[in-house]
Amino acid sequence: MKLSIDLACESSQAWVDTVMNDFDAFLQDHANCERKASAMAMSFVAKYPDRLEIIPELIDTAVEELEHFRSVYQIMEQRGVSLPPEMGQDIYVKKLIDCCRSGREDRFMDRLLLASIIECRGAERFRLVYEALEPGELKTFYHNLWASEAKHGNIFVKMALNYFDEDITYRRLEELNLIEAEVLKSLPLQPALH
Repeated sequence: MKLSIDLACESSQAWVDTVMNDFDAFLQDHANCERKASAMAMSFVAKYPDRLEIIPELIDTAVEELEHFRSVYQIMEQRGVSLPPEMGQDIYVKKLIDCCRSGREDRFMDRLLLASIIECRGAERFRLVYEALEPGELKTFYHNLWASEAKHGNIFVKMALNYFDEDITYRRLEELNLIEAEVLKSLPLQPALH
C-alpha cells in the first residue's frame, strides 16, 4: 500500500534561484512554516479528540515540527536574522484549505490529505534547497530536514486510512494533488517555502 504520492508538478528552478538570492527571507518564512505545522498538528487533536488512533502521532508530529522551528531559529540567530514581526497568511495553504469539502467527515479527510500534500511539497523543496547549497552545516541541516518532512507526508495518509476506505482516500488524494499543482503554479515567485 502506497502511503504517499508523487506530486503533480515539480517546483521550478526559478523558485530555487529566488530562494538562493534572498536566503535570509527564506529562513524567516521557513521558521513561520514550522510554527504553523506544529500548530496544525495540535489543531487536529483539539478538533478531533475522539480520534484516539491518531492522537499520539499528531502529538509526536507537533513536537517534531516545533523542534524544526527551534533549529531554524538557531540558524537565524547565527546569521543575525530576526523573526518577522508577525506571521503573514500563507496564501498557498489558504487556497488549498478553501478547496476542502464541508461536512465533518469530508473536511477531516481533506485536511489530513492536504497535510500530506503540503508535507510532500515541503520535502521536495527542502531537497531542492539542499541540492543548491554549498557544502557545510546549512546543507547538512536541509538534507536531514528533507528526510524528516518526507516521512510526514506518509503519516497523514496513514492517519486517513484509519477512518476512510482506501480507494476513496486515494481518489480524493489524487484530486487534491492536482488542485495543489494548479495552486502552486498560480503563485508569484518569492523566497518562501510555498
